[in-house]
Amino acid sequence: MTVRAAVLTELGLPGPYADSRPIRVQELALDPPGPGEMLVKVGATGLCHSDLSVVNGSRPRPLPMVLGHEAAGEVVELGQGAEAEFAVGDHVVMSFVPACGSCRKCVSGRQALCEPGAAANRAGTLLTGQRRWLAADGSRPHHHLGVSGFAEYAVVSTTSATRVDADLPHEIAALFGCAVLTGAGAAFYSAAVVPGDRVAVFGLGGVGLAALMAVKAAGASTIVAVDVVAHKRELALRLGATHEVAGGPDAVEAVRDLTGGGADKVIDTTGSEVVLAQAYAATATGGTTVTVGLPHPDRQLVLPALSLVAEERTLKGSYLGSCVPRRDIPRFISLYRSGQLPVQELLSGTVSLDDINTGFDRLAGGEAIRQVVRF
Repeated sequence: MTVRAAVLTELGLPGPYADSRPIRVQELALDPPGPGEMLVKVGATGLCHSDLSVVNGSRPRPLPMVLGHEAAGEVVELGQGAEAEFAVGDHVVMSFVPACGSCRKCVSGRQALCEPGAAANRAGTLLTGQRRWLAADGSRPHHHLGVSGFAEYAVVSTTSATRVDADLPHEIAALFGCAVLTGAGAAFYSAAVVPGDRVAVFGLGGVGLAALMAVKAAGASTIVAVDVVAHKRELALRLGATHEVAGGPDAVEAVRDLTGGGADKVIDTTGSEVVLAQAYAATATGGTTVTVGLPHPDRQLVLPALSLVAEERTLKGSYLGSCVPRRDIPRFISLYRSGQLPVQELLSGTVSLDDINTGFDRLAGGEAIRQVVRF
């Protein structure tokens, strides 16, 4: 079949992207799904900083590549063996780690660290090692994190998908594939926020605000929202933050003052090693700092080593919120339906596939929380 898809053709082009146009909408052929795969008619895909970090070159990936990893849609065709798990007409949320289920990490419950899934994502293939896109010149563009959701249709591994109720709007459902899994998972699992905790969240994009919602749902007594953008801090207050602090070098002392000497749990979502150092400095003795951001691979973090022992400090990374998607997407949707995770507040609007470069300009400039491409 022929599909319109947004293809990244060059890394690191300067903004505004509406002018440099690193992403080009092209018509590509899409092969049928192979064994263990399925064809999904994409309903909505979110514009995420993880996509932006590929566009700006912070996360180098093989090119050309059909971007998009936070997506939801409807199953329209099943490859061999896929009928054991899914049926045509199922609504699904895609997550960005195609967990094999049998490697050492998967069987220990850490599917976010699936070894074959990580290898496939680095190579820009599906879990099988195959690429199903075909360009007019005979080349095969790469898949993005096993999803490639900026396209009308996508072939994905069944291990990338979780079935959801058909009454959940696609533009809401998509957010559970990355923003909510990563942010809420970081709060519930990686930081293990408990009632009464004093918590700070650095970075209030889609992931950071999802984390903040989960921090509130977990019963934190003090929630400090930190960002350089004022309208994001205002939204954080509406979503349950007890205080807001402007991002920057003065944020550390402000957070420490508001939390009585430092937060018990601090979650950093910025992807900046500078802000991560600030988040660590704002954490209390005996506290935990969790980071979900993805800095450029060349960046280094320098910390006072003595504090890890003398202050019993913990610094943790969190990928995919340390979640198991088929366990946690239904759980988080239930919290959304009960009003405890008001995920709809993350939506800043929709953008057409043809205007996707402009959408990434808005994301890079801090104007938008989560835009979605609707198909």
